[in-house]
Amino acid sequence: MVKITVLYPNIEGKKFDVDYYLKVHMPMSIEKQGAAMKGVTVEIGISGASKGTPPPYVALCHFLYESYDAFLEAFMPHAELLMGDMVNYTDIESVIQISEVRIQQTR
Repeated sequence: MVKITVLYPNIEGKKFDVDYYLKVHMPMSIEKQGAAMKGVTVEIGISGASKGTPPPYVALCHFLYESYDAFLEAFMPHAELLMGDMVNYTDIESVIQISEVRIQQTR
């Protein structure tokens, strides 16, 4: 299992439209990538490690796929559309990490 993580650093003076991201961009992304995507979570930062400090990231998105190739097959046909839509919700340059999931547990 691989996880594609998209991080949006919390940079002063930059914009991130949470409503647009949650109500328009993410539903479009989920629909376009179809059954190859095994799971998705979106997190909106609320604080840093100490209460009252700003979060290091304004948002994080995690996509799960069986393999990196499965991700590429699902995402690449829609990459131009999905990447092009980013201007509608942010001017932050995202950071992307691809990870191998070794432990996953939900309670």
